[in-house]
Amino acid sequence: MSWARRIPVVMRLGAHFLGQVVHSGLLTAWLIVRPGPRPRSGLVRIGYENLSETGAAVLGCLVTLTPGSTAVDIDPERRELLLHLLDASNACAVASNIQRRFAIPLQRVFPEKG
Repeated sequence: MSWARRIPVVMRLGAHFLGQVVHSGLLTAWLIVRPGPRPRSGLVRIGYENLSETGAAVLGCLVTLTPGSTAVDIDPERRELLLHLLDASNACAVASNIQRRFAIPLQRVFPEKG
């Protein structure tokens, strides 16, 4: 895919990213200031397929820049990211959201060269 055809994908990805930053920022702030028990943090692995090493690095950056989550490790051999989540109570939903909103569009921008 030429870079000219990737521009709309990058624009949508940027809009989704900004929306996620605002949404996650509000949720993270609420988790910190709300009364009651603190959230249970944890680690989760998510796989990435058909994504170049550059794409995996960008995915890790997008996750880390989104409040409440941090990419701890990128394993290129297993094609997985290890993520730390501030609230791991619904880790499967978070992983699914990251796949849908970030990883899939990045596959179109940074496809694995094979």
